[in-house]
Amino acid sequence: MNVRADATVAVTGIGGFVGRHVALLLLRQGYDVRGTVRDLARKEEIEESIRAAGGTEGRKLAFVEADLLGERGWAEAFVGVSHVLHTASPFPARLPADEADLIGPARDGTLRVLQAAHLAGVRRVVLTSSVAAVIYGAGRAPFTETDWTDPQSPLATPYYRSKTFAERAAWDYAAENGLELAVVNPGMVLGPLLGREIGTSVAVVRNLLRGGYPALPRFSVPVVDIRDVADAHVRAMTVAGAAGERFLIAAETLSLADMASVLRRRFPEHAAKLPKFILPNWLAGLAAPFDAGLRLIVRELGRDSRISNEKARRVLGWQPRTAETAVAASAESLIAAGLV
Repeated sequence: MNVRADATVAVTGIGGFVGRHVALLLLRQGYDVRGTVRDLARKEEIEESIRAAGGTEGRKLAFVEADLLGERGWAEAFVGVSHVLHTASPFPARLPADEADLIGPARDGTLRVLQAAHLAGVRRVVLTSSVAAVIYGAGRAPFTETDWTDPQSPLATPYYRSKTFAERAAWDYAAENGLELAVVNPGMVLGPLLGREIGTSVAVVRNLLRGGYPALPRFSVPVVDIRDVADAHVRAMTVAGAAGERFLIAAETLSLADMASVLRRRFPEHAAKLPKFILPNWLAGLAAPFDAGLRLIVRELGRDSRISNEKARRVLGWQPRTAETAVAASAESLIAAGLV
């Protein structure tokens, strides 16, 4: 697909970790960007954090106020836009009291964005989903794009269900309305910060460096560098063969102990605070009722969550950095920002 270099691309949730990096790459590649934010009071901080990374000179970055929970702003956001990269989505640090508070905004907000994009005549929407919509069903590792999470699975937390319902709804809407859609399903997204805002995933690296975990549960997850997530989004926007496809985006699968080992080796000055004790699964199960973080993952301890990124390499020409690089880059930027 040929996307004009002077085209305007909309990025929803531009203030988020993924949104900032997607916008940065688009600007660097010569696109103008229109980002949506829930509150325009944040626009200066967001723009400064993106521009500070360099390479965006001469390209326009505009902002529109729009919230996934309401209609206001979405039509304005997509006027004259060629493509929409929908990165906005809730990602909780803790389980909500009512899972409808998570699932509703994720599904309904996605449909709200797709409807507005369709009405605006947008050529293609790229949706940020997650491996959470892929790896908790009947499939086995290494998981592929043909696998889907079963919302009824005992492994499916409200967050996993929200990503699954939202992506399913997006595919249904695209099929019914003739909207060109591509979906990116990243693993745990690590890498360098733009600004000082820390997402749920990078917070894991920060907590490791701060000595926030007395012991490490046997939890493993596919890891991907945020710069490669942004690259996959732009490729999914521009590659003709990406239309109607979903793409698993991750490098290697790392355990929390693997991450701690990377940090110990690469940042020896922080080694004293890094945990070494591996929490047996039975003990993690006993502790889970008293620890919100453990409650999110206790049912998948020791589980094989490896994914195949063959399709993204083959169709998109995508080449990821190593998972170790992503972990180290998170730590470097956290230390440089004085956040550990």
